[in-house]
This record gives sequence, C-alpha cells and structure tokens, in this order.
Amino acid sequence: MPAPMKQTVRRTLLVTSATLASLALTAPASLAAPSPSPSPAASGSPSASVSPSGSPSGSPSASASPSVTPPANMSSVGGTRLGQAGTQVAIAGGAPVLPKDLTARSWIVADAESGDVLAAHNAHWRLPPASTMKMLFADTVLPRFPKTTVHKVEAKDLAGMGAGSSLVGIKEGETYTVHDLWLGVFLRSGNDAVHVLSQMNGGIGETVKDMNEHAEELQALDTNVVSPDGYDAPHQVSSAYDLTLFARSGLQKQDFREYCSTVTAKFPGETTKKKGKTSRGTFEIQNTNRLLSGDYDISQYPGIAGVKNGNTTNAGATFTGVAERNGKVLLVTVMNPEKTDHNEVYKETAALLDWGFQAAGKVTPVGELVAPKGTAQASAQPGANPSASEGDGQAGGAGDVSAKPVAGAVTENGSGGMWIALAITGGLLVLLAGGGYLVNRRWPLPDLVRRRR
Repeated sequence: MPAPMKQTVRRTLLVTSATLASLALTAPASLAAPSPSPSPAASGSPSASVSPSGSPSGSPSASASPSVTPPANMSSVGGTRLGQAGTQVAIAGGAPVLPKDLTARSWIVADAESGDVLAAHNAHWRLPPASTMKMLFADTVLPRFPKTTVHKVEAKDLAGMGAGSSLVGIKEGETYTVHDLWLGVFLRSGNDAVHVLSQMNGGIGETVKDMNEHAEELQALDTNVVSPDGYDAPHQVSSAYDLTLFARSGLQKQDFREYCSTVTAKFPGETTKKKGKTSRGTFEIQNTNRLLSGDYDISQYPGIAGVKNGNTTNAGATFTGVAERNGKVLLVTVMNPEKTDHNEVYKETAALLDWGFQAAGKVTPVGELVAPKGTAQASAQPGANPSASEGDGQAGGAGDVSAKPVAGAVTENGSGGMWIALAITGGLLVLLAGGGYLVNRRWPLPDLVRRRR
C-alpha cells in the first residue's frame, strides 16, 4: 500500500450515522430566515460604493438586515454546542485564550481535515452570506463543464443582475472559455461570470435548484439559495457552519483549489478592428481576498490558500479562508463584524487562524464538520466527475484528480497568478466506510504546497 494511502488510513476515523440524527431538529431554511430589522453594521457601511462581491452598499433592491440578536434555537448539526448562542470553546491546560476584540456576529474555527470544530460563535446563525455563496455555486457547477469549453455570450446571459453588482467585465458577443469565466468568479467575484455560467447550466432557476439540492447533500441545512451570486435577496441565508462545509467540499476539487488561490490573472478584453485587422487584448484582474493579495493595511497571511470573500448591505463583510501551518490545515469563517474598520473581516480571520494554529491539540473540540450524506456512495466522492472528465477526454478537466503537484503559479492561458497554494499529492481523497450505517468522518484534503512565481 502506498505511503500516502497508509497515512490516510491511519488518520481515518469512522463514526456511526447517528450523527445525522440532529438533522431532525433543524427547521427548513426557508421557514427560518432571519427577521428583518435595522443593523448598525450595515448602516455604517460606505454608501453608494460597489462592493468587491455582491451588491453595492445602499442598493435599493436590498432587503433589510437581520436582527443583531441570534435566535434562541439554532441547528445542532455537528453537535449540540454548535446550536447554542454565544461563544463555544473548551480550553484545556496550556491552550491560548481566544483573541480579544472579535466583533463578528458569527464565526467558526475548524480543522479542515479531521472536521473538528475548535471553537465557534453562533455557528448556525442564519445570516445573509454575500458572495461567499459563490463557494456553493462553484462546488455545484464547476464539475459540469471542462475548462476548455468555449461560450459566446448572448444578451440573455447577462440579464437579471442586481444593480451595482460586482463585474469582471464580460461583454455580449464575445467568446470566453469556462476557465476564463471561473477566474472571473473567484478573483473578481464577478456576478456577470456567475450569470453566464448559470445560463450554461440551464438557467438561473435551475442553478438555484441545483445549489439548494447540493447544500442539502452536504448537510448544510441553514442555507437557502435565492440568487447564485450571493446578491442580497429576501430569505437568502447561510451560516458560518454551512459556508465552512462549502469550502471544505470545494477544496476537494483541483480546479476549485487553483482558482481560489490564484492572486492575479489575465482576462480577455474586447475584440477590436483597426485597419482591417482584428485583435483582442487582455487586462489584469486581481483576487479581492486581501489575505491572499494583501493591502496597504494588511499583509498576505502566511500559508493562506483561499477561499472566498463577500460584502453586501445585508451581509456586511463575510469571509471563509483556509490556511496551512506545520502540516495543520484550518478553515475559518467570519460573518459580519460589527467593527467597520477597513479590512476588519480579514483581521478577525487572521486572529482566529493564529489562535487555531496555537490551540490545535490543546482544546477539546466543541463539534464537527459533518460529512456529506453521500460519503458512503462511490458516486458522491468529492472530485468524482465522470461526465466532465469523459466529455473532453483530457487531463485538467473540472473534476480531474491528479497525482502530480501544481507546477507553478501561472494560469493556463499564460497569465500570472503570484502563487498557487494548493497541490495534489495523492490519488483517492476519501476512504469509504463499509456498511450502510457508517460514514467516514475524516475527509483529508490534498497536501498544501506554497508555490511562488
């Protein structure tokens, strides 16, 4: 047996499907959307500015923000403590205390591989997700089209976008590869790219249906999708717990990892004609994840490898990030910090990541990230994608699982990502438990490798 597989076997822990019993306590998301009421965090947002993902602050189409008080009864998926309001942590001897000045309405710190939740705060509070919802969109739709597929954009593809949506700059009548479109989704959080891909997938309604079904498969029962791009919409909700499930599932896919960890890329511009010659230039796009790209008041976070940020009137700032340090891989989700300082959501995420790396092995988990319902079925393995891989007959398709690490940080079309942080080093990602009543709790990620240009 190869060494990587032996290592995976050693790390594998089977639990009974009794962990799913808590699902019966969870009300349907559509019946438990937060009650509208004014939000200090939202009202303090800059007005009339287009957010890097989702809708602009002050968007007239946005509904009111949710209550600032978490509900008394929340889902207990993943453990009863995760359904309790307030901060949940079990610090043992030698463990560091949680960071001070955390102002987010909801957050979670989890081991990306074992699924252990190290600490959480209102983890199942159903809140507007903003463009972090694009993680579920990508995890649902990305495996369905080979990245080399070419699509010519029609007017209907760009119809129905919310006022002030973040855009990557897609133009009607131009052709784009699926690879281009996903760069637009992940780097610029382009709602135009989301709408084009949704139309390719059968339309907005069909894509929303697919996303809701996939959320249920992942046991992300706090989530109700209304718009695939995360634009503010009545009853569109998710939770820090669910967003972390989306990230964990998406990170099983090679293309998802590459896109969410790419810092810069070249994007196709408009076709022009001059003196009888036709040409098409490119322009550079940069990832709006500031822990990945850095900013004037925040540095690139050591070991960061994605995944997605968001910001709308209702949601405030939201972010899910994954990072690796000394072989430990952590996922942190932060939703709507009350403090409105510049890049606050990233600062609170970085503080929680620092705490998580110091606290790992020194705290008793307060819950777990549950495995998808279909973990015990070979057809539901993360990364499995017969239709896409068979469709184009070449490696590097949307569901491709490679045994080779990413060779560098240059995207396929020659554009330069500063670094691609995730690479595949082993074949099968999930060991299946025997018997219909057993599920595999551990869901190991491929090793993380830092790659600089």
